[in-house]
Amino acid sequence: MNTESLGKSEKKSLFKAWRLLKTRSKIYQIFIHLFACVGLAMVAAWGLYKVGITNNAGGIDKNNRYLADYQQRETVLDSSAFFAERMENYLNLAVLSKSYPLNAHLIYEASRHSDDPQCVNRMVYAANMYLKDDSIGQQYRLILDDVMAAYRKHPQSLTPDNLIPWMNDSGWLVLKRAILRDEKAIKQAAELTGVDPRLIVACTVGEQIRLFNSKREDVKRYLGPAVMSVQSTFSFGVNGIKDFTAAKVERNLKDSTSVFYMGKEYENILDYDTTEVEDIELARFNRLVDYRNHLYSYIYTGCILHQTMLQWERAGYSIADRPDILCTLFNLGFAASKPSAEPRCGGSHVSVNGITYTFGVLGNDFFYSGELADVFPVHSKLFRE
Repeated sequence: MNTESLGKSEKKSLFKAWRLLKTRSKIYQIFIHLFACVGLAMVAAWGLYKVGITNNAGGIDKNNRYLADYQQRETVLDSSAFFAERMENYLNLAVLSKSYPLNAHLIYEASRHSDDPQCVNRMVYAANMYLKDDSIGQQYRLILDDVMAAYRKHPQSLTPDNLIPWMNDSGWLVLKRAILRDEKAIKQAAELTGVDPRLIVACTVGEQIRLFNSKREDVKRYLGPAVMSVQSTFSFGVNGIKDFTAAKVERNLKDSTSVFYMGKEYENILDYDTTEVEDIELARFNRLVDYRNHLYSYIYTGCILHQTMLQWERAGYSIADRPDILCTLFNLGFAASKPSAEPRCGGSHVSVNGITYTFGVLGNDFFYSGELADVFPVHSKLFRE
């Protein structure tokens, strides 16, 4: 018998022996062999690692010089120079959005939530690294050059003044401190009435600027800084709400047939502990003229705004996104609220340093000014649905 025949015989014997094994034994042997193979592979991989075959030597990135150049450009800027540089960065983002809107959006959103004052600068610089000299990159640079040339054409004329003239008046500086002291009451009233707190503040601003400039010397002499003027003749409280207006607000809350009805969840927000008419009238008066706590003044203000908005909504005309009209109607009262396709901003005339404004414009000016936005943010929806 030759070697080849012997080999075939051994293979047949092994195959026959394998067939005679029980299933459990076959599985066990397969597992043992697989385990041995895995172990061998791990030992081989370890050996390759130890001799350094798998090491990546690395290298210097081709953009190293570009990235290092930013460190050379980084300087400490004063506030005016920093602001000017940030505006240029936003212009850069606007141009970037023409070619890569996704990246421009991501950088803009990230900058809004970052505490790093130079985050926009850093991110724009990093993004520009990928704008090569292809057609898109060339278009980006051409547009950016045109925009920057137009922006830098005229020298900066920096002024510490506010663009809105009446906000440069000392009365506004006093009022801002007073509003901040009432933050808790304003936000509580906003939550109770389903009205954006900034809209309530807008009405307060209009009323207080009007009062300050009609009784300027009295306000300065008796009230001092950070205190709001409280009316007590004809109109009451910090927002100048008339007694009969407050009574109408209360009736509107209960009357489900009224065009001013706010809904069941609001029916009891101005309830009294008594049913006697005389007691209610006295309690209402005390609510509005309380100079220590302005909560009810803000609650009535929120109700007036919400009820007026609903009246117009039900007539087919939405003013839910018009602070100017809502402040105007708050100032003029329910009798002047007549829904139409062309609402008009106006109201009482208020003179500040020789310039005449209307109540509606004062409220709108504040709402969109950005003033106090860290405490009373600007929201797109002014009423809770």
